[in-house]
Amino acid sequence: MRGNSFGKMFSLTSFGESHGEAMGVVIDGVPANLIFNLKDLQAELDRRAPGKIAGTTARAESDVAEVLSGIFEDKTLGTPITVLIRNTNQKSADYDKIKNEHRPGHADKTTELKYGIRDHRGGGRSSGRETVARVIAGYFAGLVLPNVDVKAFVSKMGPFEFKSIPEDINKNFAPYSFPQTEKNEEIKKYLEDLKSNGESIGGRVRIVVDNCPVGLGEPAFDKLKADFAKALLSIGAVVSFSYGLGEEMANMTGSEVSKHSASFGGMEGGISNGDRMLMAITFKPTSTVGEKAKEGRHDPCIIPRAIPVVEAMVKIVLADHYLRQNAYTLK
Repeated sequence: MRGNSFGKMFSLTSFGESHGEAMGVVIDGVPANLIFNLKDLQAELDRRAPGKIAGTTARAESDVAEVLSGIFEDKTLGTPITVLIRNTNQKSADYDKIKNEHRPGHADKTTELKYGIRDHRGGGRSSGRETVARVIAGYFAGLVLPNVDVKAFVSKMGPFEFKSIPEDINKNFAPYSFPQTEKNEEIKKYLEDLKSNGESIGGRVRIVVDNCPVGLGEPAFDKLKADFAKALLSIGAVVSFSYGLGEEMANMTGSEVSKHSASFGGMEGGISNGDRMLMAITFKPTSTVGEKAKEGRHDPCIIPRAIPVVEAMVKIVLADHYLRQNAYTLK
Protein backbone atom coordinates (compact mmCIF):
# COMPACT_ATOMS: atom_id res chain seq x y z
CA MET A 1 0.00 0.00 0.00
CA ARG A 2 1.18 3.52 -0.69
CA GLY A 3 1.27 4.73 2.86
CA ASN A 4 -2.45 4.40 3.57
CA SER A 5 -2.08 1.77 6.30
CA PHE A 6 -0.70 1.83 9.82
CA GLY A 7 -0.06 -0.87 12.43
CA LYS A 8 0.81 -4.56 12.41
CA MET A 9 -1.50 -6.68 14.58
CA PHE A 10 -3.97 -3.82 15.04
CA SER A 11 -4.02 -2.08 11.69
CA LEU A 12 -6.03 0.51 9.84
CA THR A 13 -6.30 1.48 6.19
CA SER A 14 -7.95 4.82 5.49
CA PHE A 15 -9.50 5.80 2.17
CA GLY A 16 -11.31 8.68 0.49
CA GLU A 17 -10.69 12.33 -0.37
CA SER A 18 -11.84 15.47 1.40
CA HIS A 19 -14.32 16.42 -1.33
CA GLY A 20 -15.07 12.93 -2.64
CA GLU A 21 -18.19 10.91 -1.90
CA ALA A 22 -16.99 9.60 1.45
CA MET A 23 -14.15 8.98 3.86
CA GLY A 24 -13.65 5.62 5.45
CA VAL A 25 -11.46 3.11 7.21
CA VAL A 26 -10.90 -0.64 7.33
CA ILE A 27 -9.64 -1.85 10.72
CA ASP A 28 -8.15 -5.32 11.07
CA GLY A 29 -6.95 -7.20 14.12
CA VAL A 30 -9.72 -6.23 16.53
CA PRO A 31 -10.41 -9.28 18.74
CA ALA A 32 -13.85 -10.86 18.70
CA ASN A 33 -16.58 -10.41 21.33
CA LEU A 34 -15.70 -6.86 22.33
CA ILE A 35 -18.84 -4.82 23.07
CA PHE A 36 -19.49 -2.13 20.46
CA ASN A 37 -21.52 1.01 21.15
CA LEU A 38 -22.40 3.18 18.16
CA LYS A 39 -23.24 6.15 20.39
CA ASP A 40 -19.77 6.06 21.95
CA LEU A 41 -18.15 5.94 18.50
CA GLN A 42 -20.30 8.84 17.34
CA ALA A 43 -19.36 10.85 20.43
CA GLU A 44 -15.68 10.56 19.49
CA LEU A 45 -16.43 11.64 15.92
CA ASP A 46 -18.43 14.61 17.19
CA ARG A 47 -15.38 15.87 19.08
CA ARG A 48 -13.43 16.11 15.82
CA ALA A 49 -16.27 17.11 13.49
CA PRO A 50 -16.02 20.49 11.74
CA GLY A 51 -18.54 23.25 12.40
CA LYS A 52 -18.94 22.54 16.12
CA ILE A 53 -16.27 24.75 17.71
CA ALA A 54 -16.58 28.54 17.48
CA GLY A 55 -13.61 30.13 15.75
CA THR A 56 -12.71 27.07 13.67
CA THR A 57 -13.77 25.98 10.17
CA ALA A 58 -17.27 26.84 8.94
CA ARG A 59 -17.58 23.51 7.14
CA ALA A 60 -20.45 21.70 8.84
CA GLU A 61 -20.33 17.91 8.57
CA SER A 62 -22.49 15.59 10.65
CA ASP A 63 -19.89 12.81 10.26
CA VAL A 64 -22.41 10.05 10.82
CA ALA A 65 -20.73 6.65 11.11
CA GLU A 66 -22.01 3.85 8.86
CA VAL A 67 -20.69 0.47 10.02
CA LEU A 68 -20.49 -1.82 6.98
CA SER A 69 -18.76 -4.91 8.38
CA GLY A 70 -17.18 -6.57 11.38
CA ILE A 71 -19.98 -5.94 13.91
CA PHE A 72 -22.90 -8.24 14.76
CA GLU A 73 -25.40 -7.81 17.58
CA ASP A 74 -23.27 -5.02 19.06
CA LYS A 75 -20.14 -7.15 19.29
CA THR A 76 -16.97 -7.33 17.23
CA LEU A 77 -16.68 -10.43 15.06
CA GLY A 78 -12.89 -10.55 14.88
CA THR A 79 -13.15 -9.82 11.14
CA PRO A 80 -12.21 -6.58 9.33
CA ILE A 81 -14.34 -3.65 10.46
CA THR A 82 -15.32 -1.12 7.80
CA VAL A 83 -16.80 2.26 8.70
CA LEU A 84 -17.89 4.91 6.22
CA ILE A 85 -18.44 8.66 6.68
CA ARG A 86 -20.34 10.41 3.89
CA ASN A 87 -19.13 13.86 2.80
CA THR A 88 -22.24 16.03 2.74
CA ASN A 89 -21.07 19.65 2.96
CA GLN A 90 -18.39 20.11 0.30
CA LYS A 91 -18.00 23.51 -1.35
CA SER A 92 -15.32 22.72 -3.88
CA ALA A 93 -15.58 26.15 -5.53
CA ASP A 94 -13.99 27.62 -2.40
CA TYR A 95 -10.73 26.01 -3.52
CA ASP A 96 -10.75 27.11 -7.17
CA LYS A 97 -8.39 29.98 -6.41
CA ILE A 98 -5.67 27.58 -5.25
CA LYS A 99 -6.12 25.13 -8.14
CA ASN A 100 -2.96 26.40 -9.79
CA GLU A 101 -1.18 27.54 -6.63
CA HIS A 102 0.81 25.69 -4.02
CA ARG A 103 0.45 26.52 -0.35
CA PRO A 104 3.89 26.46 1.37
CA GLY A 105 4.00 23.79 4.04
CA HIS A 106 1.02 21.90 2.61
CA ALA A 107 1.24 18.86 0.34
CA ASP A 108 0.01 20.72 -2.76
CA LYS A 109 3.35 20.90 -4.56
CA THR A 110 4.79 17.60 -3.36
CA THR A 111 1.63 15.66 -4.24
CA GLU A 112 1.75 17.02 -7.78
CA LEU A 113 5.45 16.23 -8.07
CA LYS A 114 4.88 12.69 -6.77
CA TYR A 115 1.79 11.68 -8.74
CA GLY A 116 1.61 14.22 -11.58
CA ILE A 117 -1.93 15.06 -10.48
CA ARG A 118 -3.68 16.29 -7.36
CA ASP A 119 -7.18 16.88 -6.06
CA HIS A 120 -6.98 20.55 -5.08
CA ARG A 121 -10.44 20.50 -3.46
CA GLY A 122 -9.66 20.66 0.23
CA GLY A 123 -6.32 18.96 -0.23
CA GLY A 124 -7.60 15.52 -1.24
CA ARG A 125 -5.87 12.80 0.82
CA SER A 126 -3.68 15.42 2.50
CA SER A 127 -6.69 17.15 4.01
CA GLY A 128 -7.21 17.10 7.74
CA ARG A 129 -10.51 15.40 6.93
CA GLU A 130 -8.60 12.14 6.46
CA THR A 131 -8.17 12.04 10.24
CA VAL A 132 -11.80 11.02 10.68
CA ALA A 133 -10.59 7.48 9.88
CA ARG A 134 -8.04 7.66 12.67
CA VAL A 135 -10.65 8.70 15.24
CA ILE A 136 -12.77 5.70 14.27
CA ALA A 137 -9.80 3.36 14.60
CA GLY A 138 -8.92 4.98 17.92
CA TYR A 139 -12.35 4.12 19.28
CA PHE A 140 -11.80 0.43 18.50
CA ALA A 141 -8.26 0.58 19.88
CA GLY A 142 -9.81 1.79 23.12
CA LEU A 143 -11.89 -1.39 23.26
CA VAL A 144 -8.69 -3.45 23.20
CA LEU A 145 -7.24 -1.52 26.16
CA PRO A 146 -10.29 -0.23 28.08
CA ASN A 147 -8.40 0.55 31.31
CA VAL A 148 -5.71 2.74 29.74
CA ASP A 149 -6.39 6.47 30.08
CA VAL A 150 -5.17 8.69 27.23
CA LYS A 151 -5.63 12.45 27.54
CA ALA A 152 -4.29 15.20 25.29
CA PHE A 153 -4.64 18.92 25.94
CA VAL A 154 -3.51 22.21 24.43
CA SER A 155 -0.46 23.50 26.28
CA LYS A 156 0.14 26.48 23.99
CA MET A 157 -1.97 28.26 21.37
CA GLY A 158 -0.92 31.79 20.53
CA PRO A 159 -0.79 33.83 23.77
CA PHE A 160 -2.48 31.07 25.77
CA GLU A 161 -0.05 28.76 27.57
CA PHE A 162 -0.34 26.13 30.30
CA LYS A 163 3.07 24.81 31.36
CA SER A 164 2.20 22.08 33.86
CA ILE A 165 0.11 18.90 33.90
CA PRO A 166 -3.43 19.61 35.16
CA GLU A 167 -4.23 17.93 38.45
CA ASP A 168 -7.69 17.15 37.12
CA ILE A 169 -6.31 15.66 33.91
CA ASN A 170 -9.52 13.72 33.15
CA LYS A 171 -11.69 16.82 33.30
CA ASN A 172 -13.53 17.85 30.15
CA PHE A 173 -11.67 20.89 28.79
CA ALA A 174 -14.10 21.42 25.90
CA PRO A 175 -14.44 23.10 23.53
CA TYR A 176 -10.81 24.22 23.11
CA SER A 177 -9.05 21.51 25.16
CA PHE A 178 -7.21 24.20 27.13
CA PRO A 179 -7.02 23.43 30.87
CA GLN A 180 -7.94 26.97 31.93
CA THR A 181 -11.52 26.76 30.69
CA GLU A 182 -12.27 30.19 32.14
CA LYS A 183 -10.33 31.55 29.16
CA ASN A 184 -12.64 29.95 26.58
CA GLU A 185 -14.28 33.23 25.61
CA GLU A 186 -10.89 34.87 25.14
CA ILE A 187 -9.75 31.96 22.99
CA LYS A 188 -12.92 32.17 20.91
CA LYS A 189 -12.38 35.86 20.21
CA TYR A 190 -8.70 35.28 19.45
CA LEU A 191 -9.51 32.59 16.87
CA GLU A 192 -12.28 34.66 15.31
CA ASP A 193 -9.89 37.60 14.97
CA LEU A 194 -7.32 35.36 13.29
CA LYS A 195 -9.99 34.12 10.89
CA SER A 196 -11.22 37.60 9.98
CA ASN A 197 -7.63 38.71 9.33
CA GLY A 198 -6.81 35.67 7.19
CA GLU A 199 -4.17 34.56 9.69
CA SER A 200 -3.40 31.28 11.44
CA ILE A 201 -1.45 30.07 14.45
CA GLY A 202 0.28 26.90 15.59
CA GLY A 203 0.91 25.57 19.08
CA ARG A 204 1.75 22.62 21.28
CA VAL A 205 -0.15 19.65 22.67
CA ARG A 206 0.82 17.51 25.65
CA ILE A 207 -0.26 13.90 26.04
CA VAL A 208 -0.68 11.98 29.29
CA VAL A 209 -1.14 8.19 29.41
CA ASP A 210 -2.02 6.47 32.67
CA ASN A 211 -2.30 2.73 33.44
CA CYS A 212 -0.27 1.61 30.44
CA PRO A 213 0.76 -2.06 30.69
CA VAL A 214 4.45 -2.76 31.27
CA GLY A 215 6.51 -4.27 28.48
CA LEU A 216 4.98 -2.70 25.38
CA GLY A 217 7.46 -1.93 22.62
CA GLU A 218 10.42 -3.75 21.12
CA PRO A 219 14.12 -3.15 21.89
CA ALA A 220 15.28 -2.28 18.36
CA PHE A 221 13.36 -0.79 15.42
CA ASP A 222 9.85 -1.07 16.85
CA LYS A 223 10.48 0.86 20.03
CA LEU A 224 7.27 2.21 21.53
CA LYS A 225 8.66 5.75 21.36
CA ALA A 226 9.49 5.28 17.68
CA ASP A 227 5.98 4.13 16.82
CA PHE A 228 4.48 7.00 18.82
CA ALA A 229 6.68 9.39 16.88
CA LYS A 230 5.62 7.93 13.53
CA ALA A 231 1.94 7.89 14.52
CA LEU A 232 1.87 11.46 15.78
CA LEU A 233 4.10 12.92 13.07
CA SER A 234 1.81 11.32 10.48
CA ILE A 235 -0.86 13.84 11.53
CA GLY A 236 -0.57 16.45 8.79
CA ALA A 237 0.15 19.57 10.82
CA VAL A 238 2.48 18.00 13.41
CA VAL A 239 6.12 19.06 13.04
CA SER A 240 7.85 17.75 16.17
CA PHE A 241 7.59 15.02 18.83
CA SER A 242 9.25 14.53 22.21
CA TYR A 243 8.68 12.48 25.35
CA GLY A 244 9.68 12.70 28.98
CA LEU A 245 12.03 15.61 29.55
CA GLY A 246 12.60 15.73 25.80
CA GLU A 247 14.75 18.62 24.61
CA GLU A 248 15.39 19.71 28.18
CA MET A 249 17.90 16.83 28.39
CA ALA A 250 20.26 18.77 26.13
CA ASN A 251 20.94 21.10 29.05
CA MET A 252 21.15 18.49 31.82
CA THR A 253 23.75 16.15 33.24
CA GLY A 254 23.39 12.40 33.46
CA SER A 255 23.12 12.51 37.23
CA GLU A 256 20.23 14.99 36.97
CA VAL A 257 18.35 12.99 34.34
CA SER A 258 18.91 9.66 36.09
CA LYS A 259 17.55 10.72 39.48
CA HIS A 260 14.24 9.03 38.73
CA SER A 261 12.58 7.12 35.91
CA ALA A 262 9.94 9.84 35.42
CA SER A 263 12.52 11.71 33.31
CA PHE A 264 11.90 9.20 30.55
CA GLY A 265 8.18 9.69 30.09
CA GLY A 266 7.06 6.15 30.84
CA MET A 267 9.46 4.46 28.40
CA GLU A 268 12.96 3.12 28.96
CA GLY A 269 14.84 1.54 26.08
CA GLY A 270 11.75 2.03 23.96
CA ILE A 271 9.66 -0.22 26.24
CA SER A 272 6.89 0.90 28.58
CA ASN A 273 7.93 0.80 32.25
CA GLY A 274 4.55 1.32 33.96
CA ASP A 275 5.13 4.99 34.83
CA ARG A 276 2.83 7.76 33.66
CA MET A 277 3.64 8.49 30.01
CA LEU A 278 4.27 12.08 29.00
CA MET A 279 4.65 13.20 25.38
CA ALA A 280 4.51 16.51 23.55
CA ILE A 281 3.98 17.51 19.91
CA THR A 282 4.11 20.79 18.01
CA PHE A 283 1.59 21.89 15.38
CA LYS A 284 2.45 24.31 12.59
CA PRO A 285 0.05 27.13 11.68
CA THR A 286 -2.57 26.28 9.04
CA SER A 287 -1.03 26.77 5.56
CA THR A 288 -3.96 28.68 4.04
CA VAL A 289 -3.64 32.38 4.95
CA GLY A 290 -4.54 35.81 3.53
CA GLU A 291 -7.56 36.38 1.31
CA LYS A 292 -7.82 32.67 0.50
CA ALA A 293 -8.33 31.91 4.19
CA LYS A 294 -11.02 34.57 4.48
CA GLU A 295 -12.93 33.18 1.49
CA GLY A 296 -12.50 29.46 2.17
CA ARG A 297 -13.50 27.34 5.14
CA HIS A 298 -10.25 26.84 6.96
CA ASP A 299 -9.22 26.47 10.58
CA PRO A 300 -7.20 29.45 11.86
CA CYS A 301 -5.80 26.92 14.34
CA ILE A 302 -6.26 23.20 13.80
CA ILE A 303 -5.33 22.14 17.33
CA PRO A 304 -8.73 22.16 19.12
CA ARG A 305 -10.20 19.74 16.56
CA ALA A 306 -6.99 17.69 16.41
CA ILE A 307 -7.06 16.64 20.07
CA PRO A 308 -9.25 13.52 19.50
CA VAL A 309 -7.01 12.60 16.55
CA VAL A 310 -3.93 12.79 18.77
CA GLU A 311 -5.56 10.62 21.42
CA ALA A 312 -6.69 8.15 18.77
CA MET A 313 -3.20 7.70 17.31
CA VAL A 314 -1.77 7.05 20.78
CA LYS A 315 -4.47 4.44 21.47
CA ILE A 316 -3.82 2.77 18.12
CA VAL A 317 -0.10 2.38 18.88
CA LEU A 318 -0.83 1.03 22.36
CA ALA A 319 -3.43 -1.46 21.11
CA ASP A 320 -1.09 -2.67 18.37
CA HIS A 321 1.79 -3.24 20.79
CA TYR A 322 -0.47 -4.82 23.39
CA LEU A 323 -1.69 -7.40 20.89
CA ARG A 324 1.85 -8.01 19.65
CA GLN A 325 3.15 -8.50 23.19
CA ASN A 326 0.42 -10.97 24.09
CA ALA A 327 0.71 -12.84 20.80
CA TYR A 328 3.98 -14.43 21.84
CA THR A 329 3.82 -14.36 25.63
CA LEU A 330 2.82 -17.67 27.21
CA LYS A 331 0.56 -17.35 30.22
